[in-house]
Amino acid sequence: MTRAPLPAFYGDRDASFAELWRLLAEGAALGRSGFHLPALATLGADGTPRLRTVVLREADPAAGTLRFHCDRRSDKAAEIAANPACALMAYDAAAKVQIRVEGRAALHTDDAVAEAAWAGSRAMSRVCYGSEPAPGTTLPAGDAYTLPDEAAAAITGRPHFAAVLVRAERLEFLYLDRRGHRRAAWHRREADWHGDWLAP
Repeated sequence: MTRAPLPAFYGDRDASFAELWRLLAEGAALGRSGFHLPALATLGADGTPRLRTVVLREADPAAGTLRFHCDRRSDKAAEIAANPACALMAYDAAAKVQIRVEGRAALHTDDAVAEAAWAGSRAMSRVCYGSEPAPGTTLPAGDAYTLPDEAAAAITGRPHFAAVLVRAERLEFLYLDRRGHRRAAWHRREADWHGDWLAP
């Protein structure tokens, strides 16, 4: 049985770093990518870990940042405001790659970052931010909430919208292959990234 050739980044840590950012950028652009819906971990008010899926909206390798959106009324927003330390993780089975990101998140609600993110959001996405009551509210029945129509959401949703920028401080890339896995990690030091191979 002939095996597929190993990818160009297989034994090259710099190429692995470039592939990590390429895959994250692809995840932000393509809904079918395994990196489009990473899991986000934060710390709850009681100190316990909280985990949920977010939609990756942007990956900027030059700045070393990732962007997703949230409702500023949500527990997620409160947790980030109280403790910006966070982590994201995604795995793409087709690529056989897991990416982990550790960093610090910042909420953007009424600034140019938030305005640009809101302007770039689809009308159907804006509807979620106009929901009543706020996310996480206990309901008497599963359908006991309201959503505005798309036209109204452009107005009612904006006050609840937040863009979240995660400044990555540690990145990890794991490629799985029967001929030998490859795992590498990078730490940000000032403006530069410093990487090491790790045992898989």
